[in-house]
Amino acid sequence: MSSENFLPPLHPQFRYRVDTVGKEKTPVLVIDNFLHEAEALLGFAVKFGEFRDGTDYYPGIQSKVPEFYSQALQTYLPDIICKAFNLAKDNIHYSQSTYSLVLTPPARLALPQSRPHVDTIKKEKLACVHYLCTPDKGGTSIYRHRATGFEQLSPERMDAYGEHLAKEALDTSWHNKYINGSNQYYEEIARYEANFNRLIMYPSDVLHSASIPEKFQFVPNPIIGRLTLNSFIYLK
Repeated sequence: MSSENFLPPLHPQFRYRVDTVGKEKTPVLVIDNFLHEAEALLGFAVKFGEFRDGTDYYPGIQSKVPEFYSQALQTYLPDIICKAFNLAKDNIHYSQSTYSLVLTPPARLALPQSRPHVDTIKKEKLACVHYLCTPDKGGTSIYRHRATGFEQLSPERMDAYGEHLAKEALDTSWHNKYINGSNQYYEEIARYEANFNRLIMYPSDVLHSASIPEKFQFVPNPIIGRLTLNSFIYLK
């Protein structure tokens, strides 16, 4: 598994669909049964993982991935990505991936971690979540901000959105919680369960969040925790 020349085959039951989500018609690519024997990716995380505190507000720990994983993304998915997101192959620049394991208990969440977020306000990358866990660990949801109606954020929208965030922050009822479905400020408009070996991909400027169940067990063990492979596909 650690060989740089190793490329896992696609799962024999590989299938995909493209959903159109929300009023802003955001495309979401859903791949089920992505890679053959994906359990080996779980084994790699257990044997070779060097988990450290996450970056960019990720509520947990992260580790490097095997060399072949990015190669698999770039070998198997460009045609599907171009079709789903109306891109040309020349638009796809490179990918970057990390193992991610949710570990931060609600009481230790920073304010931005308790509400949906975007990874960028520019159309410069696509976000991917490849689940290496079971549905009870919680999937990923996409949201609409109720006050503004925004489902995607852009530089032009940030002033209006920021004003509402400041007001909504005064309400402490949603602090120190993982959002898991609609609340008074955000409407859940799509939810994707964490089926093992499912990969979802969406534009990084869409409001989204991991859906962490209320009775989630925060354990630093890739086998029984919420292990995902999180990737960005960077666009030219």
